[in-house]
Amino acid sequence: MISFTVYGVPAPAGSKRGFYNKKAKRVIVTDDSKRSRPWKALVSDAAIEAMGNEAPGLMDGPLELRLCFVVPRPKGHFGSGRNAGRVRDSAPVFPAVKPDLLKLARAVEDALSGIVYRDDAQIVKETLDKQYGSPARCEVRVYEITESMYTDRKEVA
Repeated sequence: MISFTVYGVPAPAGSKRGFYNKKAKRVIVTDDSKRSRPWKALVSDAAIEAMGNEAPGLMDGPLELRLCFVVPRPKGHFGSGRNAGRVRDSAPVFPAVKPDLLKLARAVEDALSGIVYRDDAQIVKETLDKQYGSPARCEVRVYEITESMYTDRKEVA
């Protein structure tokens, strides 16, 4: 298992955009989101540091990924005046707003490829969570799944 926290406001992997590069004579695919590149760099840096401390080499085989995204509350969720530090009773409990949880996860999955595991196709089980809190961060846990963990589970009928 490897576990680490990435501090900063999580950014989604944007839609993919492709264009033909005449010099390279091939199509280059990039993320449409401007914020995704710095966020992926933060995730990669934290993963490299964690891998240096905890795990030798890339994880191989099936994996379970658990991600918890903590995003800051908008200013409108807080009271004003003497209640400036209190969350309003009418403020939502969960951040059911953009960015999309799956796009946030995709950015982290992409950033971990080649650092923690060979390819994100190795992920066979994933738990995702998005909540309000401070400081903004993403808590990452990656587990190697062994056959002994699922001895009674060979195939889904």
